[in-house]
Amino acid sequence: MPEGVSHSLFDDVQAILLASLFMSFGVALFTQQEFLIGGTAGVAFLGSYASSWSFGQLFFVINIPFYGLALWRLGWFFTLKTFFAVGLVSILSDWIPLWIVIDSSIPLFAAIFGGSMMGAGLLMLFRHKASLGGLNILSLYLSKYHNVNAGRFQMVMDVIIIILAIYIVDIWATIYSVIAAICMNAVLAINFKKGRYLASLDS
Repeated sequence: MPEGVSHSLFDDVQAILLASLFMSFGVALFTQQEFLIGGTAGVAFLGSYASSWSFGQLFFVINIPFYGLALWRLGWFFTLKTFFAVGLVSILSDWIPLWIVIDSSIPLFAAIFGGSMMGAGLLMLFRHKASLGGLNILSLYLSKYHNVNAGRFQMVMDVIIIILAIYIVDIWATIYSVIAAICMNAVLAINFKKGRYLASLDS
C-alpha cells in the first residue's frame, strides 16, 4: 500500500486484535522460559519475575507515561490505537496461559519463533498506525521525523537492555533473549522501511 493511504476501521480493528494475539502468545512462550525483551516489555518481564505482579499488570502501568509523547508528536489516532493495543496485550498475556498450557519448549525454538511472532505483531501494529508504547513510540517518532530505521533502532536498544539484565536472569536465558530480540527486530528492519508500506501516522 502506498505511503499516506489510510486503512479502514475494520482493517485497523482486525490488525490490532491479531497483532495483540501474536504478541501475547510470544509473551507466554517467553514467560515459560523466563526470557526477556527490550523496552517497557522487558521491564514488565523483570518485574513479573521479581514480584507478585503479572506481566500484563506491569506492562499496562509502565506504558502510561509514554502516551504523552505519542499524543504530542504522533497524533490522537495513533495514541488511541496504541492505548487499545497495550490494553489488549496486557489482558491477553495474562489470559492465554489459562487457555493454553505450555509445559515446556526448546529454548532456541521459543526464542526464534516467539521473537519472530512478536516481530510480526509489531509490524502489523506499525503498518496500522499503532504500537505497544515505550520504545515503539520513540522508534516510530525517529522513523517519521529523523529517517531512522525503526527495526534497527529497536534491535540495538533491545540488545543493550537485555545485556544489562545479565545479573538478574540466567546467562542462557539472556543469550536466548538476545536471539529473540534479533529475530523480532529483524522482521521490522527488513519489512518496515519508509515508503514501502506505511499509512499516514497523522490520519
